[in-house]
Amino acid sequence: MTDIKAGRLAATIFLPLALVACDGDDGDAGVAGASGADGTSDLIQQTTLLSGDEQCFDGGTRIDSGTDSNANNVLDASEITATSFLCNAPAINAAQNFNRIATFPVCELLQSNCDIDTATAAEIVSASTDGQTLIYTDSPRTVVGFIDISNPASPSGLGVTALAGEPTSVAVNDAFALVGVNTSTDFINVSGTLDVINISTRSSVHSIDVGGQPDSVAVSPDGNFAVVVIENERDEDLGNGEPPQAPAGSLVIVDIQDADPTNWTTNTVDLTGIANRFPSDPEPEFVDINNDNIAVVTMQENNHIVLVDLNTATISKHFSAGSVDLTNIDATEEEPALISLTESQNGVLREPDGVTWINTSFFATADEGDLDGGSRGFTIFNTDGEVVYNSGNLLDHLAVRYGHYPDARSGNKGNEPENIEFGVFGNDRYLFVNSERSSLVFVFDIADPQNPLLKQTLPTALGPEGALAIPARNLLVTASEEDSRDDKFRGGINLYNYSYSEAAYPEIASGDRIDGTPIPWSALSGLAADASSSDIAYVVEDSFYQRNRILTLDLGKVPARISNEIHVKDSNDVLAAIATATANPGAAEDDASRADVFDDLDLAQLINADKTVNLDFEGIATATGGGFWLASEGAGTVGEAGRPVNSLNFLVKTDDDGVITKVVTLPASINSQQVRFGFEGVAEHGGFVYVAFQRQWNGEADARIGVYDIALDSWSFLKYPLEAPASQNGGWVGLSEISVIGDGLGGGEFMVIERDNQAGPDAAIKRLYKFDVTGLLPNTDPALAPSVSKVLVRDLLGDLADSGGLVTEKIEGAAIARDGKVYVVNDNDGVDNHSGETRLLRFGTILN
Repeated sequence: MTDIKAGRLAATIFLPLALVACDGDDGDAGVAGASGADGTSDLIQQTTLLSGDEQCFDGGTRIDSGTDSNANNVLDASEITATSFLCNAPAINAAQNFNRIATFPVCELLQSNCDIDTATAAEIVSASTDGQTLIYTDSPRTVVGFIDISNPASPSGLGVTALAGEPTSVAVNDAFALVGVNTSTDFINVSGTLDVINISTRSSVHSIDVGGQPDSVAVSPDGNFAVVVIENERDEDLGNGEPPQAPAGSLVIVDIQDADPTNWTTNTVDLTGIANRFPSDPEPEFVDINNDNIAVVTMQENNHIVLVDLNTATISKHFSAGSVDLTNIDATEEEPALISLTESQNGVLREPDGVTWINTSFFATADEGDLDGGSRGFTIFNTDGEVVYNSGNLLDHLAVRYGHYPDARSGNKGNEPENIEFGVFGNDRYLFVNSERSSLVFVFDIADPQNPLLKQTLPTALGPEGALAIPARNLLVTASEEDSRDDKFRGGINLYNYSYSEAAYPEIASGDRIDGTPIPWSALSGLAADASSSDIAYVVEDSFYQRNRILTLDLGKVPARISNEIHVKDSNDVLAAIATATANPGAAEDDASRADVFDDLDLAQLINADKTVNLDFEGIATATGGGFWLASEGAGTVGEAGRPVNSLNFLVKTDDDGVITKVVTLPASINSQQVRFGFEGVAEHGGFVYVAFQRQWNGEADARIGVYDIALDSWSFLKYPLEAPASQNGGWVGLSEISVIGDGLGGGEFMVIERDNQAGPDAAIKRLYKFDVTGLLPNTDPALAPSVSKVLVRDLLGDLADSGGLVTEKIEGAAIARDGKVYVVNDNDGVDNHSGETRLLRFGTILN
């Protein structure tokens, strides 16, 4: 170490004073005074930190400063008044990555195949000391569940333990799971317990009254203490939903050093009177404990953070969580949706939820927000409450780049980080940030806690809340609480392995716009190969977004890169010319006079003021001679009052710049039979455009393939035999794509996607088929049309499950590249009741 003398106080300093008198002689000079004593020195001491240091994991320098009170020219430990760290730049470990290896839908603990409608949840998750068993809270069912992960790639259910109330959190101490249980009857009459459950027997051995509604539970690293956050949450429907609302929250410290839980004792820490916001009504949210037995507690609605010394059961420090200024975010929710990173918000309160210690000097918060805040990111603080890092708009931008941005939350809290976890994996230290609304885990390397670097982004099931690092087994676990069988998603436990492998996700990412923000994308509904390059494809979004675009996809990059966007525009009023004038301008869309008619009022909803359009594009194909063919699915079913006809099925031709040059509709006799399951895919071959209808029309047994003769401007049809539904949950089966394989014997071969409308454990049919139209003569009357004969190319269920996730419902895009390779993509529904996960399956020449 090096000591540097930074300054010295001056010795005694004096100025002689000359005395002047009239008519007198000068006196003799006085005796010089003694020299003053040396003053004290301020010293700076620098210490080199080796790799693996707690503060600078890749090494660096510790800088201490203070006053050399004993004048020994050495800065003793007792003289240090300030310390800072200058860490070496982190070196991201590119060789090892986290990849999802399994998702366990917790409905399996109700029924092994999840053939049950009961809503379940996996909210907070912990693990046994040996890391072989997971314990999670299931609030809707008032149970805690147990999962065997001795083989983490194939988790299995062990059973559940019923509780007397709603489980809110769980932590583990030796053989016991400590579960916070809310038994409150209402927001005023609050009560709760800390239930102690034997993990091996899954039986309750003791219950401790904690005097209020518990939320987070944590156990100290040394096993001496458990801490229970007593939130006593507010009634959001009372008045304006703001605090103060009695009773106030608090913190309960449980001394758990005795091997017998019945001997454990509690101590309550009062948190009132310390926050600037609602000081009489603290609402603590989350807690974590460091190696010095200091608990850090977030008080979300109070926008405050508290440090509590567990040894003395006293508050050692507390401070405001502060606010953040955000730029280049989307703060407006439009209908239909529009992602526009052009807005700013100043002074956004952090209102942190999850919190985790990084070491004894730094901790990190997930700034979810609740009442008035939510800064869309995470923050790293030191123990003096100083912000050493804030992520700003980074997490929102990453969610946009990876197609996971929830535009329906733009006016609230964007991607909404809810929880945060820290883990040391070998020589690497990572921070894991759970984004509740984007269903992502952001992984940051924090070798330097003041300079986190993004390492990876991981997909989860919908709504991840709990996060748990198990470094001893190279595992990361997240718990996703959202579950709705009707909406095609199930709650589950996600497991990720840290190993020497390439990062598998994301499979598609976007590049930047000119302003440096990422190109927004989501809801990919159609895929087409470029006519000349095997590395280029094109995708379209459906009507979820208000301005349709054609996106260029570079398949030569991993992940595939969205490199360009072309807005589809009706610049020449081609689409605007298609509609009949309404006979009743003041009538609602479902009025009997308008319900089965596509009129000019309906048309006006499809064309924006800037001439961009909002059609339901479900298919795309490159057109001979340039430009694109786009298939737009009609909206509404003739004769069904609840589903008025708001749009016809359109076959749209554009030039290379996306300007509409032609719009083709079906014959009036066909439109009169319209059902809402219309155009889904499009392909051009041999002077004809082939369009796949998703499902049967007019009570027919088969779906239709529409054949449009470009030269004659006429339609004819083929029949396509659909598989019968095979899902345990019923549903339907339909077509989602059609692509040209190549010339057959005097005709052409085509590939289609055939799928059911089921997901997760209920998914049964996700397949690629091919058929040849050689020798078939399409008929203008669908009832008389010949039927194609299909051949199975590939069952996609295994491919969709190989990422360790749940099978997604909408497999909607497929393309055959110039080199014969096949690509398949899913539609993530614009991250609306969907995790947002987008798969791009890459196959070789499987059509040979």
